Amino acid sequence: MLEMFQPVINFFDFVQALGVSVMMAIVISLLGLAFGTGVGKSIRAGLTVGVGFTGLNLVINELLGTNLGPAAQDMISRYGLELQAIDIGWPATAAIAFGSTVGIIIIPVGLLVNVLMLLTNTTQTVNVDIWDYWHFAFTGALAAIVTGNLVIGVVVAALNMVIIMVLADYTAPYVEESLDLPGVSLPHGFSTAYAPIALVLNKVIDMIPIVRDINFDVKKAQEKFGVFGEPILVGAILGLIIGTLAGYNIKNILTLAVSLSAVLVLIPKMASLLMEGLVPISDAASDWIQNNFENRGKIYIGLDSAVGVGHPITLAVALILVPVSIFLAVLLPGNIVMPFGDLGTLPWMFVLITPIVRNNGFRALVVGFLSLVSGLYIATDLAPLMTTAARNVDFNIPEGATLVSSIVDGANPMTWGMVRTSEFGWIGVAIMAIISFGLALWNRNRIIEETKELN
Repeated sequence: MLEMFQPVINFFDFVQALGVSVMMAIVISLLGLAFGTGVGKSIRAGLTVGVGFTGLNLVINELLGTNLGPAAQDMISRYGLELQAIDIGWPATAAIAFGSTVGIIIIPVGLLVNVLMLLTNTTQTVNVDIWDYWHFAFTGALAAIVTGNLVIGVVVAALNMVIIMVLADYTAPYVEESLDLPGVSLPHGFSTAYAPIALVLNKVIDMIPIVRDINFDVKKAQEKFGVFGEPILVGAILGLIIGTLAGYNIKNILTLAVSLSAVLVLIPKMASLLMEGLVPISDAASDWIQNNFENRGKIYIGLDSAVGVGHPITLAVALILVPVSIFLAVLLPGNIVMPFGDLGTLPWMFVLITPIVRNNGFRALVVGFLSLVSGLYIATDLAPLMTTAARNVDFNIPEGATLVSSIVDGANPMTWGMVRTSEFGWIGVAIMAIISFGLALWNRNRIIEETKELN
């Protein structure tokens, strides 16, 4: 059956291989043309977004990945920490997801889901973050392994996307307010999965006297501590602490401190460059939709959550939890996963947590800590399935590890819930479909009511 669609699959394989920067430049340019922005402005917008993503990747990979990752590894070696399953990191996890049969067809399936949701007015998001469809493929691939049924795997991947799209719409106002990203939503399979947890825990904290009044806000810290409350100094301090815990010499400690300072300063600047390219396309898309369709409300451009990792609270809390997560892995009874490859991507967990808790650093830390604890147990539970998925695509298991896992997406609470529900076969799929369609209908009613208020 797949042979019939091989030319289509080959095309999307080519698109996927372009990488996020090139693909986003092309997609944004085409969107601009489709919405009547003009040839010159569309190409400029696309290139600006592509340059923004290139800058983000350089900062994240070269400064954060090549400095924070080795520091975390040295901490693990220094304290002699070993566990049965190793966190292989999101690049390997994405390769496993895209290498699966579900991953082969996820891009056309994801595009179809987005189009249908736009046509039925069950989403406000035009999800151009095509590369990150791998998150949905990962969920579907594990569901297919659990059930031995490829069709169930594809359906579960599609339902995963429906839920994430609804959550992206709902959290878009938080993104606009906290991250200063107007017209943007974040339909990211990992970051957005923590939005419900943050919403619930934030309400719980609101009900606890004294605790609900605790706050750490960057602006207030800057007012109180002056220059020492600024992101550039916060990054340096965290770098000094992590470098010391890793047992670095003074040269490497100082290098890490400067690198983390650079991350906290440069990521927001790259995000602002992205917005420079996106604003004209977002405005044109909203105008076009409102002129051609009724009850559509505001339209959002769905992007990779990398655009939001630069918030100083997000980065500060994530960096604090890097050493904490390593020691949690050893101390938690029953956990078999050693955080490793994804330690540098912990900020992605907080991209929506920070806006939902209204930039309250204390609450972000509480939500993050509890998410890490539960995430390690989720990663432990899913490790055998992920190892099977890795072997299915001939992934080389690291020497000395009997199982592989990851924080992104092996510790994803939504992935875990959907995969374990799929164990009930089509009955489980029916339960997930009812939930997904129920959320989509609720979102449609919310969009219509929002449109009435705007008009």
